[in-house]
Amino acid sequence: MSIKEIQEEIVDEFSMFEDWMQRYEYMIELGKSLPMIKEQYKTDDNIIKGCQSKVWVHAELEGDKLVFTADSDAIITKGIIAILIRTFSNQKPKDIIDAETRFIDEIGLKEHLSPTRANGLVSMIKQLKLYAVAYQTQLN
Repeated sequence: MSIKEIQEEIVDEFSMFEDWMQRYEYMIELGKSLPMIKEQYKTDDNIIKGCQSKVWVHAELEGDKLVFTADSDAIITKGIIAILIRTFSNQKPKDIIDAETRFIDEIGLKEHLSPTRANGLVSMIKQLKLYAVAYQTQLN
């Protein structure tokens, strides 16, 4: 599936819920299915700066696609990074770099997060795209 198709799927899933309490519960569930980062990668180098909670992200190139694993010490944040990893993992670095993240606004995520969590969300997206830029450079 393309990044755009995955994003459309996420928007559809979130539209099934009537209120934000249900959406938060769904995000917590998504966090439980997060591809877990290995303990050896839970280092300061892999912590996303600008997040209130601790979020670790690791990226590896498998073939020509980037595969992300992550973890967080907060359940909502775990759900947020799970959504982003679902969107960007197993994609080509160039596609990640070029991807828009309008789906975040479409599901209304940013407006339902505290300002510090919203900043953390932006930092997570930025970090995933930075990994993509680094690996794209290696591929060129």
